[in-house]
Amino acid sequence: MKILLSNDDGYFAPGLNILAEHIAKLADITVVAPERNRSGASNSLTLDRPLSVKKAANGFYYVNGTPTDCVHIALTGLMDSMPDMVISGINDGANMGDDTIYSGTVAAAMEGYLLGIPSIAISMSQHNSTHFETAARVAVELVQHYQKAGFKSPTLLNVNVPDIPYSELQGRVVTRLGKRHKAEPVVQLKTPRNETVYWVGAAGLPNDGGEGTDFYAVANNQVSISPIQVDLTNHAQLAEIKDWLNVGKNN
Repeated sequence: MKILLSNDDGYFAPGLNILAEHIAKLADITVVAPERNRSGASNSLTLDRPLSVKKAANGFYYVNGTPTDCVHIALTGLMDSMPDMVISGINDGANMGDDTIYSGTVAAAMEGYLLGIPSIAISMSQHNSTHFETAARVAVELVQHYQKAGFKSPTLLNVNVPDIPYSELQGRVVTRLGKRHKAEPVVQLKTPRNETVYWVGAAGLPNDGGEGTDFYAVANNQVSISPIQVDLTNHAQLAEIKDWLNVGKNN
């Protein structure tokens, strides 16, 4: 089995290194990750300049671009053959609910999914996590399960793991994405040159975080596994917008 690993925290991130250590026991791995932290890069591709790919001493490739750049380059030119799976992570921080829209971790996995490869994004439940080993073991279990029984259709999984010892996990559950309240206001500061700068505010607290959501699962020490998709069409609103466009046409 061949697996492509990537992330958005950079090729030096501990989560990626622990993931690679564990997955290498199951498969032939290739690691292509950003040269620096690109959290929040979402699905952006770099189109205004050429990108370089370099190889670190540990064998990881790193790219001066986004997580999406990394996976796209790996799958369309760098690798000799397509991998069986793409895994992105282990992210130092949750990617639940609305976070997935902005997440570079999810975007890297999504690029694999868009190119027809089963893909998994895996994240810890909080920043400055200490139990990456737990998430790495979860990733191994998911790969082993895939080896026994592959997916029946194109699949993109968003996985969030509580930052606790593996022995304290309360199982794995399939969830839907919850929703957050709106983000906190930006933080406005003055530089020593009296220039105004802004820090993006913190993410809002869960607004829709009841049973069945990713927020609820992680809060109850369960691994959250959310199948997600790329179709942004609001199918339920198609008829409404057609009617809206026809309003007044016969007046």
